Amino acid sequence: MLDHCSISHKGGIVLWSRSFTPAASQLASSAASPVNSLVRDTLIEGKTAEDHYEKDGYAVRWTFFNELELIFVVAYQRILQLTYVEDLLAALKSVFIKLFEPFLRSFVASLHTINAGKAVPAGIPTSWDFTQVFKDWDQMFDKLLKNFEDKAAQERRSRNKPSVQRITGDTTPPSDGPSTIPSQSEDNATDERKIARNVQALKNRLRGRGGRRVSGRGGAQRFDSGSGRDSHPGSDSDTPAVATKKKKAKVGRKWGDEVPTEGDMASLDYSSDKPGGNNPASPSKVDVSGLVDRASFGTRTVDGMYEVKDWEFGNKGEKGDEMDKFISQALDSVSLKEKGQASTGTFGSSFGSLFARLTGSKTLTEEDLKPILEGMKQHLMKKNVAKEIAEKVCEGVGESLVGQKVGGFQTTNAAFRSALATSITRILTPKTSTDLLLSIRTKLSSSLPSTQQRMPYSITFVGVNGVGKSTNLSKVCFWLIQNGMKVLIAACDTFRSGAVEQLRVHVRNLSMLGVDGPTGSKGRVELFEKGYGKDAAGIAKEAIAYARDNEFDVVLIDTAGRMQDNEPLMRALAKLVAINSPDKILFVGEALVGNEAVDQLTKFDRALKDFSAASGTGKERGIDGMLVTKWDTVDDKVGAALSMTYVTGQPIVFVGCGQTYTDLRQLRVENVVEAILGD
Repeated sequence: MLDHCSISHKGGIVLWSRSFTPAASQLASSAASPVNSLVRDTLIEGKTAEDHYEKDGYAVRWTFFNELELIFVVAYQRILQLTYVEDLLAALKSVFIKLFEPFLRSFVASLHTINAGKAVPAGIPTSWDFTQVFKDWDQMFDKLLKNFEDKAAQERRSRNKPSVQRITGDTTPPSDGPSTIPSQSEDNATDERKIARNVQALKNRLRGRGGRRVSGRGGAQRFDSGSGRDSHPGSDSDTPAVATKKKKAKVGRKWGDEVPTEGDMASLDYSSDKPGGNNPASPSKVDVSGLVDRASFGTRTVDGMYEVKDWEFGNKGEKGDEMDKFISQALDSVSLKEKGQASTGTFGSSFGSLFARLTGSKTLTEEDLKPILEGMKQHLMKKNVAKEIAEKVCEGVGESLVGQKVGGFQTTNAAFRSALATSITRILTPKTSTDLLLSIRTKLSSSLPSTQQRMPYSITFVGVNGVGKSTNLSKVCFWLIQNGMKVLIAACDTFRSGAVEQLRVHVRNLSMLGVDGPTGSKGRVELFEKGYGKDAAGIAKEAIAYARDNEFDVVLIDTAGRMQDNEPLMRALAKLVAINSPDKILFVGEALVGNEAVDQLTKFDRALKDFSAASGTGKERGIDGMLVTKWDTVDDKVGAALSMTYVTGQPIVFVGCGQTYTDLRQLRVENVVEAILGD
């Protein structure tokens, strides 16, 4: 158990302290306290150069944070062997600096100004209420200390657990007397003969497995099949083997020339919609509640429109969750230190030392900005932003800051964060509308000549293999159904086995999920399919014509996955686009692959434009928007969104974040900016 813990400035100002016993509290306020002795003997007079100090039965450990001139001290009774003290000090320092670094830098800068006899600039305080500033620190410290104490208690229990030793054989020590000389008994002789027979059998087995004749008793001959189990006179193998029970043969299905009876027809009926059948794929067996997540269900606007939820990042949690996050980071940094690995800093801590050089009134130059922009580039790359794009973003930030006049640490930090946020916001702000529902309704409500039929709004989903095109197409279909649209899904993936069947299951499920409930959507979604091995462009054309004749509002075209470097498949996709002229082409990419998605997107866009222009229509068609899947796996490393938007100039329409039909989200620019700038 600790007796005292304190955090002080090297000038003697105590920022925070805690005594754990009344005696320790009384001692801490006296001149004879171990902390005061430490400061006097070690820090001022330099009587010891060791990293620990002992005084009047107390052991004192400490650590420095030289950049902010802070001293972290822990005192405890020397008789107690507290093994976690060094790790506790490291974690205290890490968490305290992360929480209060801006205030601490301002505090230290004010102290330097006052000590130098200079006039304190306006806006910088000369007195501080540490109780108010560090009001949340006590709770954080208690959690941190409890973690280390629990870990130490667990280690003690495992160390004190008695070990059980198994005793094998006789423990009597051997003697050299004549009674210990082994004598050969009849049983031992029998065992030797048996071992010899086994060795001979093994040799015969190794010679070969072919059939051979083996002489038996009385000159009789018996044939060995060579199965590796040789028989010998008097051996156990002479006993007859027990005959194994013969398995019951499978009853064959009767095929006759006579007309099958009604009973025969019922026994051969394996259809999924068989009345009273046990097929788990039957609609009556589907658990409708498992198809949607009510917690992630969207909201209805005043005019009845269904909107999907916005994606909210983890750094918007409650205060308690934020504390747990800081403690977890501190414990991780201690673990990395024990393993000899370097821990990575956050945005604030990684730039803190760089911003400190720019304190005071100063006009920024390129030389001043160079190390900070390099740190900023590394921070963006850790967030999964592509290297080339991170460099261009930093160039734009540098150009906007050169020549600006900044003051202390706070203003410098704020200026950089503001410039970076502005640059990222400019990239992420879409140049075209992301309101897909508005585009659909605009087309469906536009006036047409009386002789012309209204064409449905068509959306084509493209992307590489296995990114989740069909799954997320069904999520978009659910969103459209909730907004009262009648949707036709065109199965244009005629290559992958099971692609049509997968869409058929989605259509069956979606037909059971009504508008704002599990009823009333029958007939709102259908599947148009022509099987496998057919021309995808022709199927899409027929699907659009069918949707036009049957008054469908939207056609969702599912295409086969293909790699961006496969020219024949990219030409086939460009043919589909050129012939059918879809209203929207959505590229479906994974958030997991990071910067690989940028390469995929760039080549898809370029190949579509080149091949569609050369297909005879002469019109270039590229990617109109992105749908990023598996978004819930990347936490705050959302740089792929910035990279994908930068290379195409097109917006991210949706992100997929789960397995149910309601797991579709919208991205807000301010949320992405906050995640990229977050620690």
